[in-house]
Amino acid sequence: MSSPIALRSALTATPVSYGFWLTLPSAGVARTILRRSPQYTEGGFSWVLVDAEHGLINDSHYYDLTNAIGHEGVSPIIRVPWPEEWMIKRALDAGAHGIMTPMCHSAEDAAKVVSYCKYPPVGVRGYGPMFAPHAFPGVKPGEYDEKTHGEVLVIVQIESRPGVENVENIAAVEGLDVLFIGPFDLAKQMRVTRGGEEHEAAIQRVLNAAKSSGKKAAIFCSDGDDALRRVQQGFDMVSITTDVAVFGDGMLRELEKAKGSSKPEAKREGY
Repeated sequence: MSSPIALRSALTATPVSYGFWLTLPSAGVARTILRRSPQYTEGGFSWVLVDAEHGLINDSHYYDLTNAIGHEGVSPIIRVPWPEEWMIKRALDAGAHGIMTPMCHSAEDAAKVVSYCKYPPVGVRGYGPMFAPHAFPGVKPGEYDEKTHGEVLVIVQIESRPGVENVENIAAVEGLDVLFIGPFDLAKQMRVTRGGEEHEAAIQRVLNAAKSSGKKAAIFCSDGDDALRRVQQGFDMVSITTDVAVFGDGMLRELEKAKGSSKPEAKREGY
């Protein structure tokens, strides 16, 4: 029996799970992109990161976004602003298929996040999923506990020097599903050059720790070329770009065409 969570099924059934960053609070934007994508089993998207940490998205947008994404056969993963219990509870009760938390520095940090995502006796998540089932096609309200408990994905970001130094212990935490690398913050927090030798060594250490513990390894990528390189390195889950990057790059590209310009497209180095 397949999981009601597309990303969990994709992580099991496909070599790599592709997603993208949604920073704008628009169900229309998410659905427009997803309607052009093939099914994840054919190499399409299996997840969308709903960015409530750095994006323009907040708690009031969660319900509409999780429903729009979930009913396209794709998993909405909400990145909450901070790994606090009430923030995680609100995101899950709005229908998130998984939670991503920033700045995981230790195994203790990871264990707390797991506990906040799971009902007792596994964890301490408060009970009241009145609206959560709406984002799971085919799951009736009375089936939410049975069909999603244990299935909701728990993802922590490794993006600091302590996180890297403790990554083997973090990866061993029971109930944790994915170690996700934030490469921009990782470089800044470590005070090293992004893409430099020390930065890349830290990324590889996280990748190896995840694999050794039977967890999935994931990473934020700036574009498709960056994502392909990480897939070839063995990452299980990659984001290919952000909504705002596509809009900005696409508009400028078409503007240059309209002007008859042959100026080569500049490499984007950020979000």
